[in-house]
Parts: sequence; structure tokens; C-alpha cells
Amino acid sequence: MKAVVVGAGIAGLVAARQLGLAGWDVELLEKSAAPRPDGYMMDFFGPGVQAAERIGLYPRLAAVAYHVEAAEYVDATGRPTCSLDYDQFARLAGGNVLSLLRPDMERAALAALDDVAPGRVRVRYGAPVSRVWNDDFGVRVAVDGPPNVTIAADVLVGADGIHSGVRARVFGPDEAYLRALGMRAAAFIVTEPLLNARFRNRFILTDSIDRMAGLYSLRTDEVAAFMVYRDATGATGHQPSGSPRERLRREFAGLGHAVDRLLELCPEHPYDDVVAQIVMPGWQKGRTVLVGDACGAVSLLAGQGGSLAIAGAALLGDVLAPVATPAGISPALAEFERRWRPVVEEAQAAGRRAASSFLPANRAQRLLRRWIIRASHLPGIDRLIARRIVGRIAK
Repeated sequence: MKAVVVGAGIAGLVAARQLGLAGWDVELLEKSAAPRPDGYMMDFFGPGVQAAERIGLYPRLAAVAYHVEAAEYVDATGRPTCSLDYDQFARLAGGNVLSLLRPDMERAALAALDDVAPGRVRVRYGAPVSRVWNDDFGVRVAVDGPPNVTIAADVLVGADGIHSGVRARVFGPDEAYLRALGMRAAAFIVTEPLLNARFRNRFILTDSIDRMAGLYSLRTDEVAAFMVYRDATGATGHQPSGSPRERLRREFAGLGHAVDRLLELCPEHPYDDVVAQIVMPGWQKGRTVLVGDACGAVSLLAGQGGSLAIAGAALLGDVLAPVATPAGISPALAEFERRWRPVVEEAQAAGRRAASSFLPANRAQRLLRRWIIRASHLPGIDRLIARRIVGRIAK
């Protein structure tokens, strides 16, 4: 049996590995020329932890995780206003929490392909898909070169993110499924030794209104920056005006010296995208199935994107592993969706709950957030906060 997996992000790499371990031949196609260096810090917890432990990926992730002592909110002068202890957050989230940079997660998943027999999974970067279609023998995928090739397979896995090209070609355009949450997010990494030393082992978040900048010190002299701000254009499908760098400098001016320094060093083309979810009535069509953000993006506000990418891809591998003939593909894909959709929908609900309070709209809401964080250690309140943030895994 043969699969084409489109997208060498976290979900695509894990799906390719699991199918390869099950004896499938896998072509993994990624339009980017190389693994992407950009991305923000993520909290890895919940279903992904159990899945990573089960499939043997957890040690690789733990090896590149960062030690975080606290998430600390600061005002424009740099003075702390409130903080959340990370050991406490791990407890609220139901157990193990790893703080991981998205590029590190992808590199760990890429390295894990070494667990598969040589030649079973073939990875091609710089291989954008130009066309997808079904015929009597399965699915075919046209890849722009060089060289231009057409690959025949038994199943196509679309793991190419929130703006999935596979989804657009098989299920319909972005606007049919993308649900914007009224914000945009940006992320980039800069070299800044002074900030790196000053904020080591802490997430620093601005205690601001309608926008929030965050930073974290990396192992080198680098600092990872993460910025979220209100933006209504995503709901209309229009891109905001101006270059991403100039827009960030305009939106985040005045939040303090550390943020000003990050904006000064911001690259010309940082990661910048709408904060949104993908909501679809079905994730499979013929021999094509979607996984990860392509079918069920929960938004960064849910805090579980990486976790669900690994857990969903691992489950897809489980249901397809025993399939030995084309006749077994459709029932297996239906079983994947039946088992995985409730998990994704609960995480999406948690993301929508978080969206209502993630960026305070006024001083009163900001004060309420401070009070909630300060009270998060109190019995009962901690459970309510956990339920709001992470959903049913907080039991």
C-alpha cells in the first residue's frame, strides 16, 4: 500500500512515520525548500503527550524542551503585574507539559523518520502540489518540479496546515471552512544577548489592552518573539495593508523597551497570519483525508495545536496500519474521523472560550485577568481556569 502525505509539518511527519512503520510506502511532499525556521513557543500537553509516549516520540521531544519557571505579565516599565507558576500550570493541564519551539518539534519529528526502514518514507522538499485527482486505481498527485512528476497512490493525506492546498483542491477554498477569531499573530526569532540573559527561563508577556507581545530566551543568544493583536480583516478574507514588519511596529509601539528592541530587530518577513479555526462537515473524500490544522485547526489560543497534530496523526496511522487492500481505506478513514472529531471539537470550543478573554478590550477586563491569574492557586478556582483553558483534559 502506498500513501502520499502533503506537508512536512508536525502532523505530516508523524503520519508519514507511522505509516512507514506499518509497512506502507510513503511519499512526503513539502512545498518549502527546507524545514521552516520560524514559529513560536508552544505548550505541549494533553492527548499529544500520551500519543508521543505510545509511539516512542516523547524522548525526542523532551530532549529539546525548554525549562520554564513562570509566565510573567509585565507593564510598559517592565514591572511584573501577575504571574503563573509553570509547575502549577502543568498540574492544571493534567500532567506533563513540555515547552517546545515549533521548529524544534518539527526537527524532532523529522529525525524520528530514522526509525523507519530505509527507503520506506521518501521526503521531498521544494515539491509543491499543483493538481490532485482520483481515478479507477486510487489517487494521483501532480508535483511541480524540477522534475515535474505525477505520483499514484492508494491514499492521499493532506497535512499542509490551516491554508491547506489539498483541502482547497479536494474540498473547496479557505473561505468555506476558515473561521477567523478576530486576531492576527506574528512570530520571529532574533539575536539579542542582553534580552536573552535578562529573561531566561520565563515567558514574558505584556499586560496590555487589545494586543500582547511575548518573548522567551532560547539556548543561544536568541530570543523568540510572539505577538497577537486584534484585527477584523481576517473575517472578511482581506489581508491587512502594509508589510508585516511595519504593521507590527505600528501595532506594538509603546509596550516597553524590550518590545521596542524586538521590533527594531524584526525581520522583513516574519510569520504573520490570521488567528482562526478550520471547521468542516467532513474530513475525508474518496481516497483523500485531512489531518492536523488542515481539517481541525484549533487556533493558537487553544494551546493544543502541536499536541493534536501528533495525536491525530498517530491515530490515523493506527487505523490505516492494518489496511491491506484498497477496499479497506474508506472504512478506516471513517473510523479515524469518528474517533478523532470529538477531541478536536472540544479543543476548538476551548479555543473559542479563550478568544473571548485572551486580549482584554479595556482596563476592567485587564484587571479581571490579573485577579484570575493571582487567584489561580485557590482550590476550585484553579479547576475552573483549567476547564476554560484546556477543556475536558482538566479533570
